[in-house]
Amino acid sequence: MEIQKLRAPELPAAMDLCWRVFQEFEAPDYPPEGMEAFHAYISNAEQVKHLTGFGAWEGRNLLGVLAAEESHIALFFVDPAFHRRGIGRALFQAYLAAGDWDRVTVHSSPYAVEVYRHLGFSPTAEEQRSPDGIRYTPMAWEPKTESE
Repeated sequence: MEIQKLRAPELPAAMDLCWRVFQEFEAPDYPPEGMEAFHAYISNAEQVKHLTGFGAWEGRNLLGVLAAEESHIALFFVDPAFHRRGIGRALFQAYLAAGDWDRVTVHSSPYAVEVYRHLGFSPTAEEQRSPDGIRYTPMAWEPKTESE
């Protein structure tokens, strides 16, 4: 497996992966307007091109995606056939190595809260729901100090 920054021509495949995984794991927890809002977000090429994205590749197969705006993770999806193989952790490590973040935030879907906990994130508030139906738990990660 190889982790690389996503290039513009790879974004459509990355967004397709995000949508497929979203439909399987996230959509059951969302109302129709939330599903529509998420699809509109990943379909907005102008918006998506401003994210810094990383892809996990095995040959020509895209296995996972992490995309962020600065220190806020916007998209983090791994193909279900490759869950629990360290791909998410490898993507997160590549993202951390590429920036100098004192704190990383995410609005975690209900499904992913435990995934983020395993990466060292902690909730900063209770689950919320945006006006467009997106359910999320605000979470943050901070590097451990040597005394921890």
